Amino acid sequence: MLRRTFVHLPGIGPQTEGLLWRQGCDSWATYLEDPQRFPIGGADRTAVRAGLEESQAALAEGRHQAFAKPLGSKDAWRAWPEFREHCLYLDIETDGGMGGDAVTCVGLYDGTEFRCLVKGQDLAELPDLLSHASMIVTFYGTGFDLPVLSRCFPSLHFDQIHLDLCFALKRVGVRGGLKRIEKQLGIARGEDTDGLSGLDAIRLWREYQSGNEASLRTLVEYNREDVVNLERLAQLTYDKLRAKTLDEAGVTEFADMTPRLL
Repeated sequence: MLRRTFVHLPGIGPQTEGLLWRQGCDSWATYLEDPQRFPIGGADRTAVRAGLEESQAALAEGRHQAFAKPLGSKDAWRAWPEFREHCLYLDIETDGGMGGDAVTCVGLYDGTEFRCLVKGQDLAELPDLLSHASMIVTFYGTGFDLPVLSRCFPSLHFDQIHLDLCFALKRVGVRGGLKRIEKQLGIARGEDTDGLSGLDAIRLWREYQSGNEASLRTLVEYNREDVVNLERLAQLTYDKLRAKTLDEAGVTEFADMTPRLL
């Protein structure tokens, strides 16, 4: 979908993008083959051509920063297939506070491996691990996870494309907290973590602080399910927003090579 995206260019909005698609301009390459052929409203043709050439180069070179701001939070979903191999699904746990010292665990999942960074053990490794990511996927990370992490690591700079599934799912009528949405979609949790909430995560941390190692293991498993399940939600979000965007543009479905999760 990213290679068919034009709304990240100055002067081009959803209506012009939809017009381009309906006229048969379904990719950057198609436009660049004959830039004069397609209508672009009031946008500057020179700027559009330069923007598309830069987009092609940035994508080929894996420069995610070229898309983070232009796509913004609204259209970050479009970049998920192209950057999923360098994507981190992220979720934090805290002791109930909102300050920098409140972070107790940070779960990271790259689509293959899960790692939970724990306060007092390896939490300090987070900035280095994030520096290798092109995209971050969270659930309400805009309002909670990333601001809290910024206070925990003041020098940490989030330049990744950020897909916040909480707000993206609302655009397709899927509302509620993460656990509620999982149940609606039939995503099950393990016996030890089913029914646990953020308040339980706080309790488990306090129990661990009092010497209960089993509570930490449960907390880590709870966090693991939080982040691993985000990948399935990202696939669903991408599918639904893609279909909605094409439908609103009045475009017949075109082929999508996005890998599907089993």
